[in-house]
Amino acid sequence: MEPQIEPRTSERRRLARRKSFLRGMVYFNSRKSVLDCLVRDISPYGARLVFAVTVATPDTLDLYIPQKEKTLRTHVIWRHGRELGVAFAQIMALDPPTEGSSLAARVARLEAEMAALKRALRKLKVEEDG
Repeated sequence: MEPQIEPRTSERRRLARRKSFLRGMVYFNSRKSVLDCLVRDISPYGARLVFAVTVATPDTLDLYIPQKEKTLRTHVIWRHGRELGVAFAQIMALDPPTEGSSLAARVARLEAEMAALKRALRKLKVEEDG
């Protein structure tokens, strides 16, 4: 008799997060400290943030997403290496994917975001080495 595999029920999110590749910046210490990050998954309730290196932050952060021109108050829910899971203090309205947006325009925006992230990563590495 083969063992039966139970369906995974450990998912605690109210709504599945959408995959994203957004540049973000977290502010803390009364906005005296700032760290660049990448917003990899996002939902109206929270996000997964990825940093260039393992970071030590307080539990409450302000997340700024330039592409959405939004600053969100967040609370850290979990930490794992270079990643943080955060919950938003207020539910965020996500922009629905637009059917009329051209692939070329989306690729251009993503390439610009990647270039900005690479510059930020280089800057972090220089600061770490120096």
